[in-house]
Amino acid sequence: MLDTKDLERRIAEALPGAEVEVVDTTGTRDHFLATVIFEGFVGKSLVEQHQMVYAPLRADLDSGVLHALALKTFTPDEWKKRAGA
Repeated sequence: MLDTKDLERRIAEALPGAEVEVVDTTGTRDHFLATVIFEGFVGKSLVEQHQMVYAPLRADLDSGVLHALALKTFTPDEWKKRAGA
């Protein structure tokens, strides 16, 4: 079983400076939603952004320990616009 704080830490270590929030969506500790705000996403396609987030979690995804990870990825400017700032 996985822990939201561990997943947040692993993503943040792979994407230095990123803001990361992970939520357990089912309470079963194998289905999560990650919201990641990262300057390094600028100029990257959505697929490239998601690949960057999945990379540090690949072993868990491949083994099935991490069954599902929904992603919401944003650049800081996209996040500000979304928030109406």
